[in-house]
Amino acid sequence: MPETKYTGKIVKGIGGFYYVFVPSRGQYECKAKGIFRNKKEKPLVGDECVIVPVDEETKTGNIVELLPRKSMLIRPEVANVDQALVIFAIKKPDPNFNLLDRFLIHMESRNLPCIICFNKEDLKDGAEMDEIVSAYEKGGYKVLLISAKEKTGIEEVRKLLAGKTTTVAGPSGVGKSSLINELLGSYRMETGTVSEKIDRGKHTTRHSEIFTTQMCGLDTYLFDTPGFSSLSVPKMEAKPLSAYYHEFDEFEPACRFAGCAHIKEKECGIKEAVKEGKINKLRYENYVQLFEEEKSMNRY
Repeated sequence: MPETKYTGKIVKGIGGFYYVFVPSRGQYECKAKGIFRNKKEKPLVGDECVIVPVDEETKTGNIVELLPRKSMLIRPEVANVDQALVIFAIKKPDPNFNLLDRFLIHMESRNLPCIICFNKEDLKDGAEMDEIVSAYEKGGYKVLLISAKEKTGIEEVRKLLAGKTTTVAGPSGVGKSSLINELLGSYRMETGTVSEKIDRGKHTTRHSEIFTTQMCGLDTYLFDTPGFSSLSVPKMEAKPLSAYYHEFDEFEPACRFAGCAHIKEKECGIKEAVKEGKINKLRYENYVQLFEEEKSMNRY
């Protein structure tokens, strides 16, 4: 009789155990076969894998194969992410746009598209936020204004996440958990009880976890990440920092010098566009700060 095999996604890893969600069958607690250690491969949350069930009653099994990865993040360590949803609050706390730019650059340097979500729309006051939204849209980003508290804009978020694996990130206090709970609703996956043999470490071991739900009739995965308050500038190797500010593109041909850094050069199309209000001043100031930081890093 042929061996039973299922294909699923690793949704949590803790203490050497991997929890694999198999569509229509549920979640299995699995160990990785020794072949992975021999090949120096490490299963990651987000990996698509093949498992062989050991006991259907206790939902246990073994991972026997890792399928090819289409993407991989180091921080946080997760595989096969399709996109990032970065959440900032409009107020309480006030958004740190320099930190937002750092995150966007980090994700783009890993070829991951980003959706920007400004939560707490109910606290929006004045036209300043409209200018910020316009600035990031000119930078090529999809920008949403929502309120998890008032439950506004949630359906649009669901449509953008449906059928994909999304890493959800943002600083502490911006309402990230409230939004995730609202998105998951009653579909939130039961994570089950962690086995007694690894119970000792559950309060001290930090682990990654993906939640699965149905959105618009499609299997959808959300990877929740810890809140972040700082990010360093990634080392620019493949392209210059200015290439991550896509609103610069149409004005760069007006720069007099090839390889213009858009900082101190004369006859710079970017600086002229900032003066004329065609490029958002805040975005340009963030660029200058990050450029100087990168320059300082390269010096040492």
